[in-house]
Amino acid sequence: MKENTSTLEKLDYRASYWMYKYGKPILRFGLAINFIWFGALKVVWDSPAQELIAKTVFWFDPVIFIPVLGVWEVLIGIFMISKKTLRLAVLLLLFQIPGTFLPFIVLPEACFENFPFVLTTEGQYIIKNLVIIGAAIVAGGSVREREFIEQDIKSADTE
Repeated sequence: MKENTSTLEKLDYRASYWMYKYGKPILRFGLAINFIWFGALKVVWDSPAQELIAKTVFWFDPVIFIPVLGVWEVLIGIFMISKKTLRLAVLLLLFQIPGTFLPFIVLPEACFENFPFVLTTEGQYIIKNLVIIGAAIVAGGSVREREFIEQDIKSADTE
């Protein structure tokens, strides 16, 4: 940083530096907490999403499917914690996340108060998965970050 920079620029630099340095680990831990928490609720049969899941994947016995899904989500969360197991977390997530959008196809009446824009609480719960997908992509992309930096590969949103 230049010596004659303003206080605002220095503050901006420090904040940006901190976010750059700690953002991805915080993102991973946030994802981990979400998956462990929501998954654990399914395992102990106390998830607010149980009814929606049971109606969406009606071809599976919910007494078996929902706890298995919960264990799957807990594993995603556990594997998300360490960069060493991050690839495994992303792989499990690739198989889990498409199913979260199934209610839009199987039960649109449970997702929309007024199609196509006014979502129910359940629909909002599902749409937030777009943020989880983006977060998982950012976290997963960090697995080879050092290699990409060495090769001077830039992010798609780099100016």
